[in-house]
Amino acid sequence: MVSDLSKSQLVGVLYGGDSPERAGSLASGKTAADALVSEGFNTLLIDTAEPQAIESIQKIDVALIALHGPGGEDGKIQGLLEILGVPYTGSGVLASAVGMHKPTFKQLISSHGLDTPKWITLDPSLTSDEMSKVVESHVGWPVFIKPSAGGGSLGAGIGRSPSDFAHMLADLNRQDYLEYLVEEYVPGRPCSVGVIETSGRPEALPVHDVETDREFYDYAAKHDPSKRIENCPSILPKDVTERLQEEAVRIHMLTGAHGVSRVDFIVDDNGRSVILEINTVPGLSDMGNLATMAKAAGMSYPALVTAVLKTAFNRSGHGW
Repeated sequence: MVSDLSKSQLVGVLYGGDSPERAGSLASGKTAADALVSEGFNTLLIDTAEPQAIESIQKIDVALIALHGPGGEDGKIQGLLEILGVPYTGSGVLASAVGMHKPTFKQLISSHGLDTPKWITLDPSLTSDEMSKVVESHVGWPVFIKPSAGGGSLGAGIGRSPSDFAHMLADLNRQDYLEYLVEEYVPGRPCSVGVIETSGRPEALPVHDVETDREFYDYAAKHDPSKRIENCPSILPKDVTERLQEEAVRIHMLTGAHGVSRVDFIVDDNGRSVILEINTVPGLSDMGNLATMAKAAGMSYPALVTAVLKTAFNRSGHGW
């Protein structure tokens, strides 16, 4: 195993995969690979959905993970790389699994007094009416439904009443995710804070916030610039943005994340900020939130991708 980063090494950019978030991963991986090539790195794109993926991974010196969704963010690819002895970017097996599974993540941060929307997981053994009653008593209407281990707002939506909820349950049976989370719907401004370790300790990037006329910051708004207005640095009051940055670093450390992460919040009109999730493999597209935050901090896109790549060589322990 190599122990430091050198441009003579072969960098494998792992992307694609077979999760529902494949399209976003393909975009992240391609732009990240192009950035590394522009910086003089010997780079190989590896689609992990291809039959020869493991054979290709065994040829590389270091892996830059640009996978999204199940299989890429949940500790599985990280575990494979640990077994193969290939250094890789970002968080290890445990932090990846905790960060990906939202109920486990929410239990963790709740136990440390951090604010996250009330939640329950859907119980597939209950009928629609039974589940509706459980939701009403534990969470109340309206609710937000999303996969327990997914991202990109895929498979997500708002249930404002028992009838809405019943229709959504029927739709979920046609989705690709195995478990769903039902949480308190908190209307407000979506905000993200990137955290990156460039000097041996995690530091928060400028806060990124979004304005949209959509019912929530959905898949369409995330992929169509005409459906959103982005502010980075955020236009929220300084005391709010500083709190978000402090909480993002704290969450990064509580989760055991390494190298890079992105923490997502909602800030309501009263200034309440609730924590939605941590992304231990944030999107690496040159137009994505992480790149936008890095740019606001004075870091070019190639410099950001190189900084992420360097995180493969300063991990302690066995990638927990």
